[in-house]
Amino acid sequence: METSASTSASVSERRGIPAAAFVEDVQIYLSQTGLDVNSALAFLQERLQQYRVVEMKLLAQQRDLQAKIPDIEKCLDVVATLQAKKGTGEALIADFEISEGIYSRARIEDTDSVCLWLGANVMLEYSREEATALLQKNLENAKASLEVLVADLQFLRDQVTITQVTIARVYNWDVHQRRLQQAVATASDS
Repeated sequence: METSASTSASVSERRGIPAAAFVEDVQIYLSQTGLDVNSALAFLQERLQQYRVVEMKLLAQQRDLQAKIPDIEKCLDVVATLQAKKGTGEALIADFEISEGIYSRARIEDTDSVCLWLGANVMLEYSREEATALLQKNLENAKASLEVLVADLQFLRDQVTITQVTIARVYNWDVHQRRLQQAVATASDS
């Protein structure tokens, strides 16, 4: 259901997240949407729940990216170490994780290529230069995605706040209207 209301800013969206409209005048809002108070409150509560679901998804993506960035940086450091050891004739001794909590020690001789785990049970062999370029690109993409995600979360938090304020305004307007009706009824009875 699309709602239009008396707003101070134009209604837009950010990456599929609909913007919440700030309601300046509840009566105009209700007449424009064609909703009664209970229906409007139900709609706003539903929208708030939708925002919460999207927020949980975005926070999960943020956690994944925040875990992925240090992994990419570690891979870049390992490739840089291999590059630095090239030509010295000195072997690199490294401990690597085989499985969760299980490590093995490896002796890495001078090599011109590295294998990168790409995920989904895929590992590819790259030259050190190609690996560095790929990892740098992945790191830049992950950092850019994280920046966009943080901006999306901030936008979403703003929409949650606006929706919560709107719910409070509609509820308070309804309480005020009921009190006015009660006062009028009491005055007419007297």
